[in-house]
Amino acid sequence: MKLTMKISAALAAFVISVSAMAWDPREVSKLEGKSAEAKGELLADDPSMQVFFDTAAAYVVIPTVGKAGFGIGGARGKGLLYEGGEPTAIVTLTQLTIGFQWGGQAYSEFLFFEDEGALEDFKRGNYELGAQASAVAVTVGASADANYSKGVAIFTRAKGGLMYEASVGGQKFSVDTPE
Repeated sequence: MKLTMKISAALAAFVISVSAMAWDPREVSKLEGKSAEAKGELLADDPSMQVFFDTAAAYVVIPTVGKAGFGIGGARGKGLLYEGGEPTAIVTLTQLTIGFQWGGQAYSEFLFFEDEGALEDFKRGNYELGAQASAVAVTVGASADANYSKGVAIFTRAKGGLMYEASVGGQKFSVDTPE
């Protein structure tokens, strides 16, 4: 019990301490390597996910999202927006949840944009996915039944941790492009 509380506290501190940064080529370089690794792991779990990478107008890879909660929870992660296979923006995910929750976990998140309209909405910044938006947890064949909702398809891939949760919240994304 004490170990779990310590892990939860450490994850919460991590989530809170991560701060948003503007476009930084060194940051992009680090995120590119981590994003490529996360994409490879996703495709190893479900090779049929390749169709989303091939057909989407653009996609976001957030290699690691750290999430922790005890009554009130939060999550934070950084990744890249890819257009035409090239990184064009740094994306920061922030999530706040309220409700029954306890523990911590890490996961990767992938967002796919069906068309230019959905992509432009996202790129305007401060994009939010409310509680009604749901992500598909990647397992073999996950892409078979997955569809776009309002032009966006969201997938998550668990990396580790344990979280019990029955909460309400939403994700907010900020998009930083080179100036």
